[in-house]
Amino acid sequence: MLSEAGARFARQLGVQDVVVHLTDYSRNADAAAYRAGGVGPINGDCIDVPLWTADRLGEVVAMLARHDLRVAAIENISPNFWSDILLDGPAKLEQMDAMKSLVRACGQAGIPVIGYNFSLAGVWGWQRKPVARGGAVTAVFAMDEIDAQCPIPDGMVGNMRYRPAIAGAEPAEVDEATLWKRVEWFLRELVPVAEEAGVRLAAHPDDPPVERLRGAARLVNSHAKYDRLLALMPSRANALEFCVGSLAEMAEGDIYETTRRFARNKAIAYVHFRNVRGKVPSYVETFVDDGDVDMAEIVKVLHEEGYDGVLVPDHVPELACSAPWHAGHAYTVGYMRALVAQTETLSSASQTYSPARGPETRIATRR
Repeated sequence: MLSEAGARFARQLGVQDVVVHLTDYSRNADAAAYRAGGVGPINGDCIDVPLWTADRLGEVVAMLARHDLRVAAIENISPNFWSDILLDGPAKLEQMDAMKSLVRACGQAGIPVIGYNFSLAGVWGWQRKPVARGGAVTAVFAMDEIDAQCPIPDGMVGNMRYRPAIAGAEPAEVDEATLWKRVEWFLRELVPVAEEAGVRLAAHPDDPPVERLRGAARLVNSHAKYDRLLALMPSRANALEFCVGSLAEMAEGDIYETTRRFARNKAIAYVHFRNVRGKVPSYVETFVDDGDVDMAEIVKVLHEEGYDGVLVPDHVPELACSAPWHAGHAYTVGYMRALVAQTETLSSASQTYSPARGPETRIATRR
């Protein structure tokens, strides 16, 4: 999580940028069942999480600056800030005002991007299994091993509790057409504010990218639906939190062509750099160098198209040591830095390698 110690660790890895999580997705959660192999990820509690103000964001920027780190983006908005926007509930106008305040606060603090995932079910359906290289524990999705339509518990969105459950309440459900109407309203309200603030709103694709999950339709579960999302509100402020792993998990689409197209169109705000093996309905998250995706080719494509944003290590298998999270991220960041350095060296040595060679791609960590 965000801390002085975490900032020191990030800087020691050689990164210069940080993507800050707005909330702790394991806060007040009972992780035992999930860590024992149950379906998850774990459910947290954000009932009393306050909206971040410009002052709070400024404090975060200043703390990281003391360690020579910049804030490249914030992501993972607490559901209690926007549950009624997602659910079309009675407080959606009030919550939209709060979201606009958050966007303006980011602009004031010099934070250029807000990453979001417009989803009721969020990331759900994983199991932790020792199936990555060398028996490392990693996230697995297998549609035939879970009850994919298990209802979302009342008072929860995206695996987090935003209010106490109400006895007898109907489970939250939504069809695809209704979900697209909701996200269109969200963008039409918020994109103009983001434009004024100099902030980009970056949409994460669905993970897992199935058609429905827990009674709710999914929004961006195909490469083409990213195009549809951008077309709702054409603007530099309507952008992509481009997750290589989630896109690679999708049943159709060429991950390299999709990366090139969106990078060329300057639609990518930042990149989640993750590798996987398999596609829906069954896939395994792997070490960054051990999946179906040629991650060196992804870096090459981004460089050729002039991408100048950050690459962020995404979910990482747990190494067998006393600090599995730190070890996994150190390995991943080192590999990413080597890919970027190799790509830039080859580009400098070749006149034809990079026709649209742009500024340096940067590696960020998530805190």
